[in-house]
Amino acid sequence: MVLLIAGLILFIGAHSSRIAFESVRERFIASWGPLAYKGLISLASLVGLVLIIKGYADARTHPVNLWPAWAGGRHVAALLMLFSFVLVTAAYVPRNTIRARLKHPMVLGVKLWAFAHLIASQSLADLVLFGALLIWAVLSFRAARRRDAAALMHPTASPAAAAAESSSRLADAVVLIIGLLAYGAFATVLHASLIGVRPFG
Repeated sequence: MVLLIAGLILFIGAHSSRIAFESVRERFIASWGPLAYKGLISLASLVGLVLIIKGYADARTHPVNLWPAWAGGRHVAALLMLFSFVLVTAAYVPRNTIRARLKHPMVLGVKLWAFAHLIASQSLADLVLFGALLIWAVLSFRAARRRDAAALMHPTASPAAAAAESSSRLADAVVLIIGLLAYGAFATVLHASLIGVRPFG
C-alpha cells in the first residue's frame, strides 16, 4: 500500500500544477522553458505510474475488503465505461461536438472511469486508487472551468482559430467508432489479459 500511495502522490502531484500551483508552473516555465517542464512532468508521471501499478498489484495479493461486492456493480461500471471511452477518445479527435461542448472530455472521462471502478470495487486498495483519482478529476475539471471563465473575460482566440474548433459530423463519427472499438477490445480481451479481471465475469 505504501508504494501505491507514493505513486499516487507523485502521479497526481505531477498533474496538479494547474489546480493549485499555477504560479509555480509559470515561474518554472519562464526560467527553464516549456520543454524542461514537460520533461519533468513526464518523468514524474512515469515513475508514479510504475509505483501505482506495482503497489496496486501487491495490494491485490492480500486484499482488505471493506464491504460486500455489489452484484450489479460490474454491469453498471461496464455501462459507464462505455461513455468514458467515448469521452477520452473525444479529447484526441479534432473538431468533434463532444469536445466543443464539454471542453475537457479527457478529465470527464477519467472522472467517469474512477467512479465506475469504485462502484464495482470493494477493497481498500481500490478505494485508495480510484477514490484519489476521482477527487483529482473533480478538482481538475473545476480548475479547468475556472480557466475557461477567465478566458471568456479576456478572449485571445482569432476567428480563424474558433472556426478550426467548430465541430463536424465526420469527427463525431470517428469519435464514436474509435471509442466503441476501443471499449469492445478492452472489455472483451485487454482488461482480462492486462488487469486480470473480466468486466463481465
